[in-house]
Amino acid sequence: MMRVFITAGEPSGDRLGAALMAGLKELVPDVSFRGIGGPLMQAQGLDSLFPMDEISIMGITEILREYRALKGRIRQTADAVVAEQPDVLITVDLPEFSLRVARLAKAVSDVRVVHYVAPTVWAWRPKRAQKMAAHVDQVLALLPFEPPYMEAAGIACDFVGHPVVMEPQASEAEAAAFRERHGIKGEMALVLPGSRRSEVGRLMPVFAQATRALLAARPGLRLVIPAAGPVAGAVREAVSDWPGDPLVIDPSDDPGGDEKRAAFRAADVALAASGTVSLELAAAGTPMVIAYDMSWLSRQIIGRMLRVDSVTLVNLVAESRTVPEFIGAKCQPGPIAEAVGKVLEAPGAQIEAMDLTMERLGRGGERPGLRAARAVLDRLHDGKTLN
Repeated sequence: MMRVFITAGEPSGDRLGAALMAGLKELVPDVSFRGIGGPLMQAQGLDSLFPMDEISIMGITEILREYRALKGRIRQTADAVVAEQPDVLITVDLPEFSLRVARLAKAVSDVRVVHYVAPTVWAWRPKRAQKMAAHVDQVLALLPFEPPYMEAAGIACDFVGHPVVMEPQASEAEAAAFRERHGIKGEMALVLPGSRRSEVGRLMPVFAQATRALLAARPGLRLVIPAAGPVAGAVREAVSDWPGDPLVIDPSDDPGGDEKRAAFRAADVALAASGTVSLELAAAGTPMVIAYDMSWLSRQIIGRMLRVDSVTLVNLVAESRTVPEFIGAKCQPGPIAEAVGKVLEAPGAQIEAMDLTMERLGRGGERPGLRAARAVLDRLHDGKTLN
């Protein structure tokens, strides 16, 4: 029997972990799982040590407040790994928890450690890779350009594909039905201000001015705002005085996500906060403009540490700069509105870059969870006998 200890601490990690577990079950006739995970991983057969949400803590303030409890869970998990003596320890994302568990377990055992989701050392803080090398044997990367960064630090790294390529997409018929349902006959633009209250509070005033300028130039344009659950109320309040009768999609009214998927497919353009949403838009074939701002102090710190000239994954994966970006001090309404208008008029180059991005992320190939499972198995020590 193959014994796998696997940990995840947030919903995105639960999805990645579950897909990897499904892949392992497909490739290994007899495999068991212990660790930490949510409902998706438990549905694949995980025996979870404790509820996943106990370690899903983000932000410096939150970590400090929960530090004693978090430290106890790290120790408990590391002790369980050592006691279990698994064939492999797989930690999924959440580096504040995962890499501490790996370090403690590795210090007193020879357990093989695989970390799923490479840190963004290509963007900032490159020394993180060197620090990981002491207690991580292998990294599974979501982006095709990441392996050389990890290998330079002495860690085996495999690109296994990005889960966005497996996300269901709305059909043309569903997109057309969305437009008809909401009376949208002309151009349609998505507005995506982020999923955190701080992002919405900082970006919505800028997006409001940008969309007003855009509506003045293109009176037939309809704005659609698919809001993230935690900020849906704040978004609805923010757009209450916007012109053009903007449509807010609240996830509480769209539990299956069908309306959001149809909106992504139906839109002609999107104005979006920086983040993985750029890949969601690319998967749906929707051209975009990316804008993001932060506090003055964060601007100074991140600006000095940033090692790339673009933060948009479509630009980075396609090795192009077709997606306009307005980051930090450049996040200004006038230039943003002008850029959205230009993308509406000439989306061709960006559509090609989005198609190339999806191809490079693995669309049409073996599903990422199975690729990840195969990479884990391929790099297990030659001749090792499973427990």
